[in-house]
Amino acid sequence: MQNYKNHIRYYIPHHFVFYPLLCVLLFFSIREAIRNDANSLLWIFVAIGLALVGWLSFMLRQHYAMTLQNRLVIMEMRFRYYVLTQQRLEILEDRLSFGQIAALRFASDEELPALVDRTVLEGLSAERIKKAIVKWLPDHRRV
Repeated sequence: MQNYKNHIRYYIPHHFVFYPLLCVLLFFSIREAIRNDANSLLWIFVAIGLALVGWLSFMLRQHYAMTLQNRLVIMEMRFRYYVLTQQRLEILEDRLSFGQIAALRFASDEELPALVDRTVLEGLSAERIKKAIVKWLPDHRRV
């Protein structure tokens, strides 16, 4: 059962294979740059290249997945809010940050309208919204 404490998700090949392997190779190349005087410049370039590959892979993965996911979260919340209240969430969106909207998606249908109103009135942070949810609506499909 998903809740506040266990809602973070990991992608096994990326988080537990690619990045650890990249870190080991980066560590090895830095060590070789220090220990191998004859080829230290080569190992420095290898280390820089590995660091850039790691940074680029992280940024691209995050950017593409998160951009699409953010759009879907907003569409989902607009639909849910309309179904539950027959009012458009777009009217309130200028007073809600994306982080607040994303946190609100974990609220059950029973809690959502009141929690949206409370968020607009009190300016609840995403963290406070998540902690205020009594009946957590899990999201097992997000990236």
